[in-house]
Amino acid sequence: MAPWKLPLIVAAIAVPIVAGFYVGGGGGLAVGALAVLAIVVIAVAQRPLGPIASAAASDAGRHVLIVAASAVEDPADVARVVGELGLAGDGEAEVRVLVPARIGFLDRWASDVEPARRGAQRQLVATVAALAKAGVAAEARVGDEDVVQAVEDQLQSYPATEVALVGGDGEDEAAAELETRLEADFRRLRLPN
Repeated sequence: MAPWKLPLIVAAIAVPIVAGFYVGGGGGLAVGALAVLAIVVIAVAQRPLGPIASAAASDAGRHVLIVAASAVEDPADVARVVGELGLAGDGEAEVRVLVPARIGFLDRWASDVEPARRGAQRQLVATVAALAKAGVAAEARVGDEDVVQAVEDQLQSYPATEVALVGGDGEDEAAAELETRLEADFRRLRLPN
């Protein structure tokens, strides 16, 4: 943020409140509440605009980040994922599997995220085990419930050259939502060539 913006924001909040108290006594409280409401609405509506940059790789190897919308356990599904990503027989590829935790609305507000994290860990273990059975060694991570934030967090430390969303079917609403969110922000994703 530019250094001149913070004093401007503080003035935009404080001046109407002081003016409201000066003019109408208790009117400052109402003006203050409106200022806070406006700030919250603006903050919630903002979307990050900068690119999601991947960490620089120390080697020229292949680094694949697999975002699993749901557990990928079925041998046919695992074979399809391994085949489409070209991981069969590619012992040089480094693979990381990421499963976003699905936290419910009330759980989020009550800060009860452990059941969602445990569920994501179960999906993660099942997916990594199925990949290992297919001959693909992978690291495992549970991520943020916001799939874009989870990918961005992983890319801060993992030099992914490819990102793939796998799992779920057309009837899995949560997986479809993850796919929609990731595709909507995919233009922000900048992977090294």
